[in-house]
Amino acid sequence: MGVFTTSGGHEPTGHEQVVFCQDEQSGLRAIIAIYSTAIGPALGGTRFYPYASEEDAVRDALDLSRGMAYKNALAGLDLGGGKAVIWGDPDRDKSEPLLRAYGRFVESLGGRYYTACDVGTYVQDMDVIARETRFVTGRSEAHGGAGDSSVLTAYGVFQGMRAAAEHRWGAPSLAGKRVGIAGLGKVGKHLTKHLLDDGAHVVATDVSERAFEWARATYPQVDLVDDVTALISSDIDVYAPCALGGALNDDTATVLRAKVVAGAANNQLAHPGIEKLLDERGILYAPDYVINSGGVIQVADEIEGFNFERAKSRAGKIYDSTRQILELARHEGVPPAVAADRLAERRMADVGRLRTIRLPHER
Repeated sequence: MGVFTTSGGHEPTGHEQVVFCQDEQSGLRAIIAIYSTAIGPALGGTRFYPYASEEDAVRDALDLSRGMAYKNALAGLDLGGGKAVIWGDPDRDKSEPLLRAYGRFVESLGGRYYTACDVGTYVQDMDVIARETRFVTGRSEAHGGAGDSSVLTAYGVFQGMRAAAEHRWGAPSLAGKRVGIAGLGKVGKHLTKHLLDDGAHVVATDVSERAFEWARATYPQVDLVDDVTALISSDIDVYAPCALGGALNDDTATVLRAKVVAGAANNQLAHPGIEKLLDERGILYAPDYVINSGGVIQVADEIEGFNFERAKSRAGKIYDSTRQILELARHEGVPPAVAADRLAERRMADVGRLRTIRLPHER
């Protein structure tokens, strides 16, 4: 994938701006991708990850920033979509100078992009970045921030899962259902509690032995399996991908036994067409960027002065938006992912059009 066109050069990526950032002394190599500012400044987290190649880092930044634009649009936020990736191993390469250098690059964009936490970055990192830029959310509570955004991400996923359960089985509850969670990280841990409290049976896996140890110590009633392959081929009702993207590909979508897919991971569909394959197999897919928007709702609330109860109330509406999309998909005879895209694109176009009405201070 190039910056201007997709693989093969057939379609434009649609991005407004892609910035490559480097500071040799600290070792910073970062890419900030801004997909759209039609609705407002781009908001999206910073992912710190040891990509195999620069091409992989670029592709992830482009894909994730596009997803953020759609996510923010459907969440009802007056924010566009962006994402940043730092190419490196967070356990080895992360340092104060690197994070502060990155913060200066964010500041140089003048507010076109707000950053926050993502895979490999935490609230403490946002506090360091904020020493160099105003355009940071997801800061620690000690610094007036929203704290860990995984709290409302998991809450929103649970609400979206309830809506999907109602659509599939007639009741907005996971009680008695077997839910398979792939990834017991920040979000997966909170989601596990919501599901157990609701009466669900949880089956889980993770690549980290520490995650298994946490599950055994905290929730011994959770069934643990060795890997994702064993999870998706097991007798589960709901599959919840909560790790990295691309969880639903030609192989996994073909053998998946669950009747509902609803998880926290971004970009779960490995490529266009997977949503059709799931639909043909009778598997209901709750679009990832709809149900995992609780985190961005939480950090966006921080921009206007964080209030947890207000943010939680907004995240609770993910249940309603998921129901709306699933009903629209049924009415129009399209997969839910297509219905969600249409709604997001409509809002970006409708609200973005208002920018053509010039205000006195903009002349």
